[in-house]
Amino acid sequence: MKMVCLEQSTLDTCVNAAQEERVVITRNSKPIALIIGVEGMDEEQLQLGSSDPFWKLITERRQQKTISRAQLEQTIVNSN
Repeated sequence: MKMVCLEQSTLDTCVNAAQEERVVITRNSKPIALIIGVEGMDEEQLQLGSSDPFWKLITERRQQKTISRAQLEQTIVNSN
């Protein structure tokens, strides 16, 4: 994580640096903002990445019992 003093930097410099690592903006040596680069991400990724309901759903699904691909394929064959 990179620390940058507000008075000694430009927004452009901070945004460019944030594409590589998180940038903490400081004022009077105290953190006041965090810049996280999102270059290369689309709007859906940004929305889902910060969506509590989405991550709750993911957590619930990861706790469910899973089956192997072979079992899935066999289930499909048996249902036809």
